[in-house]
Amino acid sequence: MATARRAGTAALPVRPGERPWTEAEQEKVRAELQAELAGLRTDINQAESEIAERLGDAVGGAGDDPADAGAKTFQREYDLALTQNARDLLELTERALARMDDGTYGMCQSCGRPIGKARLKAFPRATLCVECKQREERR
Repeated sequence: MATARRAGTAALPVRPGERPWTEAEQEKVRAELQAELAGLRTDINQAESEIAERLGDAVGGAGDDPADAGAKTFQREYDLALTQNARDLLELTERALARMDDGTYGMCQSCGRPIGKARLKAFPRATLCVECKQREERR
């Protein structure tokens, strides 16, 4: 495996037959992850303040009929689920950036083989190679 090195940045692992990562490709993936991180933090902060606002307005629902109360409850649960999903993505994104920094990005966390350049370009938060991910999904 060819290794292009820059000060503090090791080349990412590739599967047999794949071209090595260029510095530009590595920087592009890092920049995408950092942009997603910033966007997710903004989304989470906004969603949490909206949820807190709705929860703080206990009197606003006084006099609602059961259908209105149910709709509000459904919307609150939906917003909470979306916020939790964003938190999960935030955590995965932070871990991907940490793996880039510690040199383990691109290695399958199950079998230790390279995940694959195409998979990482499509889903930069991937932690498993295709084979291990398929095995996990079958369980």
